[in-house]
Amino acid sequence: MKQPTIAIIGGGIVGLATAYRLMERMPGATITVLEKENRVAAHQTGRNSGVIHSGLYYRPGSLKATCCREGKWELIRFCEAEGIPYELCGKVIVAVEEAERPRLQALYERGQQNGVACTLIGPERLRELEPHAHGVAAIHVPEAGIVSYRAVAERLRAKLEAAGHRVVLGAPVTRIVPDGRGVVLETPVGAFRADVAVGCAGLYADRIARMDGLEPGVRILPFRGEYYELRPERRHLCRNLIYPVPDPAYPFLGVHFTRMIDGRVECGPSAVLAFAREGYRLTDVRLSELLEMLSYRGFWQLARRHWRKGVQELLQSLSKRYYLRQARRLIPEVTPEDFLPAPSGVRAQAVDPEGRLVDDFLVLESPRMVHVVNAPSPAATSSFRIGALVAERVQARFD
Repeated sequence: MKQPTIAIIGGGIVGLATAYRLMERMPGATITVLEKENRVAAHQTGRNSGVIHSGLYYRPGSLKATCCREGKWELIRFCEAEGIPYELCGKVIVAVEEAERPRLQALYERGQQNGVACTLIGPERLRELEPHAHGVAAIHVPEAGIVSYRAVAERLRAKLEAAGHRVVLGAPVTRIVPDGRGVVLETPVGAFRADVAVGCAGLYADRIARMDGLEPGVRILPFRGEYYELRPERRHLCRNLIYPVPDPAYPFLGVHFTRMIDGRVECGPSAVLAFAREGYRLTDVRLSELLEMLSYRGFWQLARRHWRKGVQELLQSLSKRYYLRQARRLIPEVTPEDFLPAPSGVRAQAVDPEGRLVDDFLVLESPRMVHVVNAPSPAATSSFRIGALVAERVQARFD
């Protein structure tokens, strides 16, 4: 009997975790991961701050909520089995003024609904946990943590290759051609046939779906996250993870402080629209992609709905002083001299034609493919659970 062949488009942590779960569920299958860069984890996976999220923020019953809670423990079990360093260091979400208490309370209640271990604490307990943080109240989430997602991705690649599967680098998919009941993925390094293919292309997820003949009903817009890093001698200002109370109308979590697994402490991010899907600097402009964004009705609807927030984020991007003002709300002691530039990241965010930011993970299917179209944060934390869900859908096609 012919063994199934499966191809994964995208060598980030979601694509690699999907391949890994397929390897577990379908041991006779031949799996090929196609990655357009010369290394895995080149974009969102390798450029985030490495937080293991708890599942506190997300709408109860949503894929984000369930995948984050379950995926966190699957990720941790993988790290323990493979000797990958991680730490459940805990986080505090801080209300810096009385007006934020109702939002903090609502967030705490959501955490309870999601089954997340968390506690409401006052200023005294906050000072015990984070002596330099300022706030009138906070939520303590002891199960939040840190890890290197690049290290996880590299280990997933190694395990796939050790089992005889392929991770092909420098292989952007340029065309998708139906082939009987399967599909041929054309790349500059050759054509790859698969009985079923999976799109995990991150910033290009919607393009891959359309290349497959599927209309996903959304467009990926890139949001650049800009960070600073605390000087080594000032890292003591943040013991673990210090977050503000997020704006519930906006999917980004605001400027926060993150101790990373290598000991560095990042502050950020701002979240501004990038002028290219991989626009890591303000000066990175890809005209074709910019025109594509500007011609999308959803972009203008989004701008109309959130222009005030957009102006605030742009000010943070352009003005270190304004950025510092946001950071000082959490840690009043920080000064401009404490901040060093740090690498930025770009978040792939699906937006519908009405300008609504798609709040949940979005997985769609076509006759020959399964597409992970929207997988922003906490996708890295959730990657093993997302991979399992996709693997179930792929396996069902052979069953």
